[in-house]
Amino acid sequence: MKHRVLKVNSKDNVIVALTNLSKGETISFEGADYILQEDIPAKHKFFMQDMKAGDEVIMYGVLVGKAQLDIPKGSRMSTENIKHAAEPYDYRNATFEWHAPDVSKFKGRTFNGYHRKDGKVGTANYWLFIPTVFCENRNLDVIREALHNELGYAVTDKYKQYTHHLVNAYKNGSSLEEIDLTPSTNGQHRPFKNVDGIKFLNHQGGCGGIRQDAAILSKLLAAYADHPNVGGVTVLSLGCQNLQVEDFKADLKKHNPNFDKPIYIFEQQQSQSEEQLIADAIRKTFEGLIEINKQERKPSSLDKLCIGVKCGGSDGFSGISANPSVGYCSDLVVALGGQILLAEFPELCGVEQELVDRSVNEQTARKFMSLMKSYDEIVTNAGSSFSMNPSPGNIKDGLITDAIKSAGAAKKGGTSPVVDVLDYTEPATKPGLSLVCTPGNDVEATTGKAASGATLILFTTGLGTPTGNPVCPTIKVSTNSNLTKRMNDIIDIDCGPVIEGEKTIQQMGEDILEYCIKAASGEVIPKAVLLNQDDFIPWKRGVSL
Repeated sequence: MKHRVLKVNSKDNVIVALTNLSKGETISFEGADYILQEDIPAKHKFFMQDMKAGDEVIMYGVLVGKAQLDIPKGSRMSTENIKHAAEPYDYRNATFEWHAPDVSKFKGRTFNGYHRKDGKVGTANYWLFIPTVFCENRNLDVIREALHNELGYAVTDKYKQYTHHLVNAYKNGSSLEEIDLTPSTNGQHRPFKNVDGIKFLNHQGGCGGIRQDAAILSKLLAAYADHPNVGGVTVLSLGCQNLQVEDFKADLKKHNPNFDKPIYIFEQQQSQSEEQLIADAIRKTFEGLIEINKQERKPSSLDKLCIGVKCGGSDGFSGISANPSVGYCSDLVVALGGQILLAEFPELCGVEQELVDRSVNEQTARKFMSLMKSYDEIVTNAGSSFSMNPSPGNIKDGLITDAIKSAGAAKKGGTSPVVDVLDYTEPATKPGLSLVCTPGNDVEATTGKAASGATLILFTTGLGTPTGNPVCPTIKVSTNSNLTKRMNDIIDIDCGPVIEGEKTIQQMGEDILEYCIKAASGEVIPKAVLLNQDDFIPWKRGVSL
């Protein structure tokens, strides 16, 4: 490691520890000495000056909190000595000039994707099962087990065999400790080589609640049916639920008037029996799989990439290594004519003014401000606030306030202009960086990004999370090498070399884009996809951070 500490922005009055520092140590940095008043764990921050109660705390060059008491220079930032604070924001017709990165290295490059008739290009070819109501979840589970096991998409074979061996050992009086986990045979006997998976959108909606919940769910399911990574769809309906099939079909037509993928719809209350319903759904789906298996990957220019950027299980290194590295990758994609989707509105708290100033016009800026303020109002009326967004894990690893977390989280979107602002389920239609209104919640956010059209998701994490998505391959990017070594089964890319001083943000960003090109081509399979980590949680537009 070249350095033990880092000052992120020249305006900051705190310094980040890149490694564990001990009480009483003298840290020399940029011509000044700091005697540490307490242990400073890696990822945490210490103050560069004596602070008085009410003094502003600056990090990433923005206000992130205010001192709650007098704090001696060299003390650790904590939830006890500072509280969340953020600057107000408004439209001010700012002049913004973007300096695009050099993309000569990627000019003329292609990825091998699935070309759809509407001009979009998928990075995968999935068959999708959609229930219009939670009553059909059990039928989906039965179908999943039947199709996954027989067609080679199951990932549970090794665990079933492991349990079988444990049962035999128990019966024979043998030691259970000696039983090894059998390697998975997943994917070795797939008859449909051009079908990357069969996915199931189990959910808890479609009936009960309020009618607006069913209406939003319908738009969400329609967006997934029309997703570039989806080749065909099977819909299961009960019949009497709030979300009627005709509502779903209307939303699908509105989303894409020329929708032409194979789609099969089954309504249980019109069937002779559950057995017949399931058998018919399996047979028709099998026929559909034969059809979409005829599609093959073909070269596409990189401007057809639509990448969602997300962070979860964040730590004090997220805004220093992984997020800015993903941000540089985002700038490369935008410079190449592609699309980047930045969501998690509660985690843009404190950086609103920068995003407003980067908006391409007043209409875009005001839509963002309107969505942010209405979201904040809903949360406040429920007795909560954006300031309560950081989780215990975030705080333990140095993200003390929401503004600190947000300032680091926003780095994923890079530095390019904001070309559009999308409400939940609105599709991305413009090349460049778009903001998507979703909660910060990992699964609700990834669910929303996929609905807006993301065909890959770059998901940074400092603490580790298995989160994935049914239709959008999710690539895990670690903030530190210790996490990569410890949770190698879920991490795809390690940004630890940035912390160690072995790679620059720019070099890491280029590496990330190279991985994205391979993942988009099916040359590498992200760990979340290999694990069938198909998380899907519709947002009901209530209070969710």
